[in-house]
Amino acid sequence: MANQAGASSSTPLEPVFEDDENDMYGAGSGWVEARTSCDHLAFLSSDLAHIPTPDTPCNRCQHPSENWLCLSCKDVLCSRFVNKHMLQHFHQTSHCLALSYSDLSVWCFVCDSYLDARVIMQLKPVSETAYILKFGEAPPCRSVECSKGNQADGGTSSDS
Repeated sequence: MANQAGASSSTPLEPVFEDDENDMYGAGSGWVEARTSCDHLAFLSSDLAHIPTPDTPCNRCQHPSENWLCLSCKDVLCSRFVNKHMLQHFHQTSHCLALSYSDLSVWCFVCDSYLDARVIMQLKPVSETAYILKFGEAPPCRSVECSKGNQADGGTSSDS
């Protein structure tokens, strides 16, 4: 600090950047990296095209929000922040995969991790169905998916 006090006001101070890779990728801010694979996908229901709507209350306590969809039996149960009915369901049934109707994330209780439903092909249909039920429209495609779609269409664009 004493060194900076004598510095000329015409010399701008350079910002100090930490060389911490964790902060660069968000770990310091609570960023969670979703898994792109899971060994428990065999527990998925065979019919996830027909699911309850996101406004379905918890089947046990009727709580109207913070609910999760069991991806094995399609029960809708409240989160660990309400009455923990989805967590109890997992412990009672070993149904380990659930989709949050709050943010449409997918959680595996055995892996203790979020799963990337945009990358894991078995989860993509239920993720897209839940999005349509919640927002009334198809989910936006990621830039990589959109560019692949444009290449498949011969690379044409409506911007020309």
